Amino acid sequence: MIKKILKWLAIIVAVLIAVVIIFGIIANEKMPEGTPSPEADAKANKMLEAINYAAWDSTTYVQWSFPGGHDYLWDKDRNLVRIVWGDHKVLLNTKTVNGKAFKGGVALEGSAADKLIQKAWNYFCNDSFWLNAPAKVFDPGTSRSLVTLKDGREGLMIRYESGGVTPGDTYVWIMDENGLPVAWKMWIKIVPIGGIEAGWSDWITLSTGSKIAQAHSTAGPTLKLTNVKGEMDWKAMGEESDPFAGM
Repeated sequence: MIKKILKWLAIIVAVLIAVVIIFGIIANEKMPEGTPSPEADAKANKMLEAINYAAWDSTTYVQWSFPGGHDYLWDKDRNLVRIVWGDHKVLLNTKTVNGKAFKGGVALEGSAADKLIQKAWNYFCNDSFWLNAPAKVFDPGTSRSLVTLKDGREGLMIRYESGGVTPGDTYVWIMDENGLPVAWKMWIKIVPIGGIEAGWSDWITLSTGSKIAQAHSTAGPTLKLTNVKGEMDWKAMGEESDPFAGM
């Protein structure tokens, strides 16, 4: 009896693996080819205007919460960010990738601190990109091309040759007639299937004038940012004192 059950379990597992492989083959989309051009740069600039990049660039403080319990307070001017998750807290310098790490309110030292700081850096790279990736289309190491997707839609392809933790990742933006992003398709290292699409919606305007998309719908659950806020100083963020004093 047990042998029969194990045999059927093995068959079910094999079928599930086959289904996943077949789905991956069907869903996988070849990355479109494009050549960097002034027209692509113009399209990218139109997107920056749509999100009011000038306002984003002048916004000093930003806060948001990312799914998974990651809470951020980011001082963009000083390149400092506070990241809290669970009983962990890291005060991180995003330029030097060093800082201070705490667990349960106790400061960590040595390799334990280094490990937590690196984890915070990885979280920040991913979570801040989802916060406002459109603002990074002219980052150092990027190239911009106009492409046509296999379904006929026109898109702006941004390839990241350097920066962050996954250089080489590529995204194709789909925009409305005003240049505001409505979705992107991704060719990234952490996802084995190329061309996965995620929506950019539920746009809000920060008090500083910058626009942020809070919802990113996929074939699975919608990735939702919460507690999104932008101000010009830490007092307006509700902090009682400089959150990065002593950094």
